[in-house]
Amino acid sequence: MILPQAGSHVDSRWHALAGAVLEGYVYNHDDAISILNSSDQDLLELTAAAYRLRYRFFGNTVQLYFLVNAKSGLCPEDCGYCSQSKVSSAPIQKYRMLSQQQLLDGAQIAAQRQSKTYCIVISGRAPSEREMGAIESVVPKIKEQFGLKICACLGLLNPENAQRLKLCGVDRVNHNLNTSREYYDEICSTHTFQDRLETLHNVRAAGLELCSGGIIGMGEQAVDVVNMAMELRDLNVESIPLNFLHAIDGTPLQNQQHLTPQYCLKALAMFRFVNPASELRIAGGREKHLRSLQPLGLYIANSIFVGDYLTTKGQPPEDDYRMIQDLGFEITGQVCEN
Repeated sequence: MILPQAGSHVDSRWHALAGAVLEGYVYNHDDAISILNSSDQDLLELTAAAYRLRYRFFGNTVQLYFLVNAKSGLCPEDCGYCSQSKVSSAPIQKYRMLSQQQLLDGAQIAAQRQSKTYCIVISGRAPSEREMGAIESVVPKIKEQFGLKICACLGLLNPENAQRLKLCGVDRVNHNLNTSREYYDEICSTHTFQDRLETLHNVRAAGLELCSGGIIGMGEQAVDVVNMAMELRDLNVESIPLNFLHAIDGTPLQNQQHLTPQYCLKALAMFRFVNPASELRIAGGREKHLRSLQPLGLYIANSIFVGDYLTTKGQPPEDDYRMIQDLGFEITGQVCEN
């Protein structure tokens, strides 16, 4: 596609691309790379163009998610970014599955914080029978008491377990690709990229929505970030959480510290252009890497976590509410009075 060069006039290449996408143009590999390699001088224009796509599909709404680390640490996998893996010496809490009451208490907090979706996450390769049973038991109670949508992140899932999650009322399963197919072996050796794809296919076959994204800043190249974005487009995922590596002492990736706020915004914009109609969430690491530019991120993405992450802290919820209000945006989703 032939486009104007950057800076040629007010409605330059990024706005031309946004207009083309709104008319059905499918973003290609070269287009995506050009965003990640663009000049910082183009950043505000790029953000404005991405906002056109965001507004078309999501208006000025922001969806809030609340996450509970239902089982921490004790994981046999060797994912290099993760403080809960077997190769991590990070001083984190380690505990087995939370009790049903603890999960219900977490759901109450989620509802009080105006979250639309309650995300239940457990560490490990795949859920045990006991863990599956705990999810099947608590999900109907959460939905009945608080009216929340449920996203379960339980590791690798076979077809039977995916179907069981559907039957008990889970709405969506999170299983991140994390990076590109080509780079995956650099961050994990105990399971493969194909294993992750098979889980996503099993989830879709069970009739569940897909939540899948990745992590930026693990030493990958721009081409890896683009390949991941396009793989997610091929999967037609409903929700994309984009994390920015929070390098934790004691993990193999503890020395990866090269992200800038500008590059993070470019990555968000690229994901929006490649997946214009998918919910895009600024996930872990936003406070650390976007810093004072977080509000610009919400002109591109339409969702954030409110509260803490798995083993790292988020900013106070009040700061998130104030940021959303100052932008003139509106929190969407059910609010429970319980």
